[in-house]
Amino acid sequence: MGEMYVQVADPEIAGERRHLMRIAYRLLGTVADAEDAVQEAFARFYRLTEADRVAIDVPRAWLTRVTSRICLDELGTARARRETYVGEWLPEPLPAESDLAASDPLERAALAEDVGLALLVVLETLTPAERVAFVLHDVFALPFGEIAEIVGRTPAACRQLATAARRRLRADGVSRAPRARHDELARAFAEACSGGDLQALIAMLDPAVVLRSDGGGRVSAARRPVIGADAVARFVLGVLRKNPDVRIEPRLTSDGIAFVWQRAGRVAGVLALRASGDGITDVWIVMNPDKLRAWDSPTR
Repeated sequence: MGEMYVQVADPEIAGERRHLMRIAYRLLGTVADAEDAVQEAFARFYRLTEADRVAIDVPRAWLTRVTSRICLDELGTARARRETYVGEWLPEPLPAESDLAASDPLERAALAEDVGLALLVVLETLTPAERVAFVLHDVFALPFGEIAEIVGRTPAACRQLATAARRRLRADGVSRAPRARHDELARAFAEACSGGDLQALIAMLDPAVVLRSDGGGRVSAARRPVIGADAVARFVLGVLRKNPDVRIEPRLTSDGIAFVWQRAGRVAGVLALRASGDGITDVWIVMNPDKLRAWDSPTR
């Protein structure tokens, strides 16, 4: 999607931006793509005649449908575009305090975990229609009748799409460690890294652990996944040895503790983990500067 900016003068319409961004980010996986989708939805709204805009009874519902449809179309072409992406593509991680995570206590209870990198990675395995049906119904409580208008299928078919997505996510969640265990392993991971303890690091990694690193061609990163406990441990410690000027700090995400490393006062990367009860199964390192904008804020 191309870059654009639509000045929204109507306060009622402008007030829907946050809601639309939450939907678009969960559907597309990056803030920039979400911003493009929402801007395009606003542009389409203002391309309507004044009479057509006045005839829209519920602007939020109309904008939600249009934004979701734009995201569905974008998801249909995203995989083809990523074939030219340099190295591994990962969704954009967000700190827990990000505005795209709900700030209202009641909303946060409902939406806190659905912006985690672990979930977004699994959402990438769904078909575009499954992802739209699941996010709109299970996260934002849209009825299947409205979702059917967006994906161009019957309500019954949309229900099946959401069920298939839910089944895949449930299977993924079975192997995930509880939050307390995740954070325990994350702290131990950091301690082993800071001490350069190869054997301790290997011991907490699943034998089949996979490390993926996203530099987007903007910075140096592993072009292919690193697989296996020994290889991943050596890779991580090697990166740290080559970058002695980097300061590493824990930060909270919806998944639990992650780590940012800073160089010259700016965030240069985010490392997030996924853990099972037995050990760390995935290591994700995001270094593409385009996906780090939300992290250059004071540590909380």
